Amino acid sequence: MRLPGVSTRRIHPFPGALAMGVEEELLLVDATTLHAAPGATAVLERCTAEVPDRVSAEITTLQVETNSTPRLHPDDLLDELAALRRMAARCAACEGLRVVASGLPVLGAVVPPPITEGDRYAQGMDTYRGLHDEMSMCAFQVHIDIPDLASALDVANRLRPWLPVLLAMSANSPYFAGRDTGYASWRALAWARWPVAGPPPYFQSPAHYEEVLRALGESGALVDPGTVFWDVRPAPRLPTLEVRVADMTTTAEESVVFAALIRALVAVSLHEAERGEPAPAPSCEVLRAAYWRAARDGLGGTGLDVIAGKAVPAALLAERMVAHALPALEAYGDALLVTSGVRRLISHGCGAARQRAAARGGPLEAVVRHLVEQTVPGQT
Repeated sequence: MRLPGVSTRRIHPFPGALAMGVEEELLLVDATTLHAAPGATAVLERCTAEVPDRVSAEITTLQVETNSTPRLHPDDLLDELAALRRMAARCAACEGLRVVASGLPVLGAVVPPPITEGDRYAQGMDTYRGLHDEMSMCAFQVHIDIPDLASALDVANRLRPWLPVLLAMSANSPYFAGRDTGYASWRALAWARWPVAGPPPYFQSPAHYEEVLRALGESGALVDPGTVFWDVRPAPRLPTLEVRVADMTTTAEESVVFAALIRALVAVSLHEAERGEPAPAPSCEVLRAAYWRAARDGLGGTGLDVIAGKAVPAALLAERMVAHALPALEAYGDALLVTSGVRRLISHGCGAARQRAAARGGPLEAVVRHLVEQTVPGQT
């Protein structure tokens, strides 16, 4: 499979050949009722028999997660993501289920959701309690190779102003359990209630980071390092920076556009750090307001320029972000892929807008059918 406008030449180092990996969290729905269904255990058994170590459990049995290998080229990443989705769909079909790429379940009695069995999940329930009521949420996560903690934290600081823009672009959870929430990303609002979630603090150094983690541990807010849920973080078990702000994207092609854009933003950040440019430091209060506006209105509404403190069309902020990333996109051969992908999003709407268009004011089963077809074309 080849993406339009992607160079097949060797990736140019800017500032290095950064591998990217993707985690996609998929919901399971009943093939007949289209309601969210707790079939993860059986689906995972089938998936792991086909591809060990590429599909894993999530916190609820309504979900499965696919994990790509690190990839340098978007074409290779698309091939793998599409193959993993098809495999998950095949295994789900054997259980009378379908897979859906959406930030939240559109239909079903999912509050509280069925929690996956295991000591870690039990400890999480004991710690976080009612926060689990809306944990049937699905995110899209990108890992970029950065083995050095100091560099990862510096890049995270530089990505903070762009996190609300990435959220607006990826917003894909307007419906939850049969209700229109009025938001483009209800997942982001539900997630914000957790004690260590949303945009991270601005970290002055690795020592500052470790000091904050120690204090969070003392507070009881962490079950383990994996429950540091900031939207950009040094990954707890991998030598990567993990960007986890996005709702689950509807199509594999969108996932690849976001992954390539995020890699370019990371590369530009590393280049800025090498040149000694200071990182912008918008306040947590301003970022919180920008998140709320992005979650409410998505890409078709108004966003907040967190540096200037000005209301700006969200589409314009997305174009500015692409322009900021353009030197690295051009160096990697990904400029046309990302610019055309972002133009499509602006023209056709983010996932939330497309879900609402599929509803057309009628029963929400039409939305789930739209998502089923978009997640894995031909899945019926």
